[in-house]
Amino acid sequence: MRKVVLVTGASSGVGRALCQRLLQEEDELHLCLACRNPGRAEALRAALVAARPSAQVSTVQVDVSDLRSVLRAARELRHRFPRLDCVYLNAGIMPSPHLNVKALFSSLFSRNVIHVFSTAEGLLTQEDKVTADGLQEVFATNVFGHFLLVRELEPLLGPGDSPSRLIWTSSRSAQKSNFSLEDVQHSRGREPYSSSKYAVDLLSVALNRHGNGQGLFSSVVCPGTMLTNLTYGILPPFVWTLLMPVIWLMRFFANAFTLTPHNGAEALVWLFHQKPESLNPLTKYLSATTGFGSNYVTTQKMDLDEDTAEQLYRHLLELERHVRATVQSPD
Repeated sequence: MRKVVLVTGASSGVGRALCQRLLQEEDELHLCLACRNPGRAEALRAALVAARPSAQVSTVQVDVSDLRSVLRAARELRHRFPRLDCVYLNAGIMPSPHLNVKALFSSLFSRNVIHVFSTAEGLLTQEDKVTADGLQEVFATNVFGHFLLVRELEPLLGPGDSPSRLIWTSSRSAQKSNFSLEDVQHSRGREPYSSSKYAVDLLSVALNRHGNGQGLFSSVVCPGTMLTNLTYGILPPFVWTLLMPVIWLMRFFANAFTLTPHNGAEALVWLFHQKPESLNPLTKYLSATTGFGSNYVTTQKMDLDEDTAEQLYRHLLELERHVRATVQSPD
């Protein structure tokens, strides 16, 4: 029986590269592309099947920032599949990023220059907005929409001869200093992306605590710094082209500059082949690329504690109860 793999945000960036690489390594899969844009999803489906005719590829429309869309997609998936073997929670946004030029130049002359450029710590702020459901958009897209999707898909996750997997796309920029339980949605801050990715790290830990006994395991990855729609929102493409010689040089000192979605998918693909029971739930798995262009996976102990993870989990459960009372489930 084919394994069923669901990928959100599959139509571009690291999600698209992940789908291509998974089928290159194991085309006896049923790959379900969960995308906001049905046209782009269908175009990718056709391209994947053309490259791997023996593969089974389907699509489902979902906008994880729209709670009604999440409920509708989950209901469709429950009707289609008896089980999901792996869910890549990859869709995400970084809206209207602004580069702090002063912080950038200050970091050039600090001893932490490699760390700052690898994580963008202190360099980026974003302008968030509120969704139609009354949630902060970055939080809704990167965290809560996926949490609600997982909750809705619980009947498909875990039961069977082997565990089910959740693999979250996090970031090296997930900083404890940007997250607060008093402001989980980061409505009063300027770095909602970093806050949301730290929340993802916490949530993964909590999901392991609650799900391992039922055969559900969760991991987080960072694909590294890639040139995608997210990074092109920070600086125009021609500026990245001018910076490329410097970035290539920095790769000899910092492995975070994976640069391409294909390289960035390294840790996501690697995790697919691992036994989830053997993985440390407090570890983040990082895609890395050497100065000579070789890809590998490295690890990082996450800067968090399980009590905070549990508090966030309970907060999200309470928020789920609230939204279910206000958001009408689709027919």
